[in-house]
Amino acid sequence: MSGPTVKAGASPALSPAGPVRTAGGAVLLDGKAVAAKVRAAVASRAAAFAARHGRRPGLAVVQVGEDPASSVYVRNKRSSSQEAGIESFAHDLPVSTGEGRILALINALNHDERVDGILVQLPLPAGVDTNRVMDAVDPAKDVDGFHPVNTGLLAQKRPRLRPCTPFGVIRLAQEYGLALPGLRATVVGASNIVGRPMALELLLARATVTVCHTGTRDLRAEVERAELLVAAVGKAGFIPGDWIRPGAAVFDVGINRSASGKLVGDVEFERAAERAGWITPVPGGLGPMTIAMLLSNAVDAAYLRTGTPV
Repeated sequence: MSGPTVKAGASPALSPAGPVRTAGGAVLLDGKAVAAKVRAAVASRAAAFAARHGRRPGLAVVQVGEDPASSVYVRNKRSSSQEAGIESFAHDLPVSTGEGRILALINALNHDERVDGILVQLPLPAGVDTNRVMDAVDPAKDVDGFHPVNTGLLAQKRPRLRPCTPFGVIRLAQEYGLALPGLRATVVGASNIVGRPMALELLLARATVTVCHTGTRDLRAEVERAELLVAAVGKAGFIPGDWIRPGAAVFDVGINRSASGKLVGDVEFERAAERAGWITPVPGGLGPMTIAMLLSNAVDAAYLRTGTPV
């Protein structure tokens, strides 16, 4: 069985030594290396924006409460923003903050001309309507790409601000020269954050797409026929490596803690790497790409809001 092909003339190697391969022989899709390339381009575009407009692109990050994992993500996003030449505005609210106050802050940020992008760190505390809060963000400042307006634009094949992780998958595939048109692509997981927009991104890339979820009757059969697999379930080792089609490209979105405390993905990596043609590591795969695409969205938002060509 064949997997994806590499575009003619593509140069998938990210180092003079060529692409790194796993012990099983699969090409390791190096999200760290590609993310560094994206972030360098973001920094260049941010500097050009600042020279033209007399201010840096602005990103407001809102965190409610002190969830340990969220706090780590927020610190990384803020430091990454500064490194890329993006002004970071921190809004850290106590866990007791009511929905009304959160919505008032979002409204103020929507009207703040220094702020080009707004990121609300999830999860929000119990009792706060997450959909209501996320829907309150101005779609033009929605750097996560979660707003129904931005999802709708993606569905209509005219994307504006795109969900970061799915867009990161596409960018990583493109960087390695993977030809997506016509591929049989399978997405395992149907969340609004990854699974559903991932399917839309793959459709936009002209792949033939299947989405698997809790109602899927024979998950193994669906995974086994996939030439490109995106796993976004949030369960360690949920997809056995033996299910991977020989030569397939595997994009593992999952970041989970194993019983031993090790960070692992949704796919059984070692066995999958023996069968796949390309595979992302965990960590070091789609995590760095997600942050890089967030920064790219923040600068895109600044350009779009000011009417400057992106």
